[in-house]
Amino acid sequence: MSWARYQARWRGTEHVASPELRTDGMWLRLLSPVALEGFAEVADGRWVRAVPATECAQVTYVTTVGEWGGAPVIVLRDRQGELLIEYAGGLVPVAERLGLERVERGVYRRWVPRDEVADLREEATPIAPA
Repeated sequence: MSWARYQARWRGTEHVASPELRTDGMWLRLLSPVALEGFAEVADGRWVRAVPATECAQVTYVTTVGEWGGAPVIVLRDRQGELLIEYAGGLVPVAERLGLERVERGVYRRWVPRDEVADLREEATPIAPA
C-alpha cells in the first residue's frame, strides 16, 4: 500500500505522478503499469511520460490518515505489522502524553501496532498546477 502519493488526471485517466519543478513551471511524471501511447518504458511493467501540470485536469496529494490514542495521525510507513505514524494535531502536550518521539520542531512520530490505528482512510488535497 502506498501511504502517500501524488495523483493526476490526464486525458481522462488517473495516474500516480511524481512532481518536478522546472524553469517553465511544474511538470508531472505520469506513471503507468501498462504501455500507453507516448509513454516510455523505464523498467519491466513501468512506463513514464512527463507532461506540464497545467495539462492535467486535476492534481492531488493523497495521504493516509487515521486515529491513534484518540489523536489524529498521518501514516508514513509500515513494517511487519507496525505503522510509523506522525501526530497531526499540533499540540505538544498531547504528543508528549502519547509518548511520541520528537524528530524535529513540531514533528512527533512513533511506530505502533497496525491494529491500534483506527479509521484508516485516504485524504486527497488538491494541488494548483503552477
